[in-house]
Amino acid sequence: MVRENLQEVEEKIADACRRAGRDREEVTLIAVSKTKPVAMIEEAVDSGIISFGENKVQEMLEKQKVIDRQLQWHLLGHLQRNKVRQIVGKVTRIHSVDSLRLAKQIQTEYEKKNLVADILIEVNMAREESKFGFMPEETEEAIRQISGCANICVKGLMTVAPFVENPEENRPHFQNLNKLLVDINRKNIDNINMSELSMGMTGDYEVAIEEGATFVRVGTGIFGIRQYLGNCETSSKS
Repeated sequence: MVRENLQEVEEKIADACRRAGRDREEVTLIAVSKTKPVAMIEEAVDSGIISFGENKVQEMLEKQKVIDRQLQWHLLGHLQRNKVRQIVGKVTRIHSVDSLRLAKQIQTEYEKKNLVADILIEVNMAREESKFGFMPEETEEAIRQISGCANICVKGLMTVAPFVENPEENRPHFQNLNKLLVDINRKNIDNINMSELSMGMTGDYEVAIEEGATFVRVGTGIFGIRQYLGNCETSSKS
């Protein structure tokens, strides 16, 4: 199932890139593997996927212990400050930096290990009360403050768009996130040169690609309906 689903997703990504006049290589597909068993992740790896997204730190770390592959792990969910020390050196990108307090904690923990954290700033483009993230008008000032953190590299912006039946309804949010990135880059803030946009999920990733996404986060479209499993290691053997 995973292999067939991936083929369909890849075809849709390629079609969206063609419509937008973009190179397929500009878009990274992140397979959102949260709650999914190791066996399904390994099937995706065997199908050519190397980038995986997780929401919870503990679940990600458990899977990393079991899966003996060179993969890129992206932390997508809300990151608690007391969990930051556990992920130092364990993630490729932190997509969900949603507060200055979290950024400062990342700086503190990465400085201890003399490493640099590649992060994305989460922006609440739709202004949903249930979502984390900076409001669009707060984002530039937040980036200015984070730009002084020597052990953080701000690579771009991320948003979680609303769940909608018609993906066209989210197009303005994707357009505005892209515009925000361009506008902030034009300010020539020291140490800031952003190029990455993490936006678009199973229901709307084609529209997101048409509007400039460089990361799309697809879970259900690859793995099927989400399953809630208690133990990653056990689930891999079931």
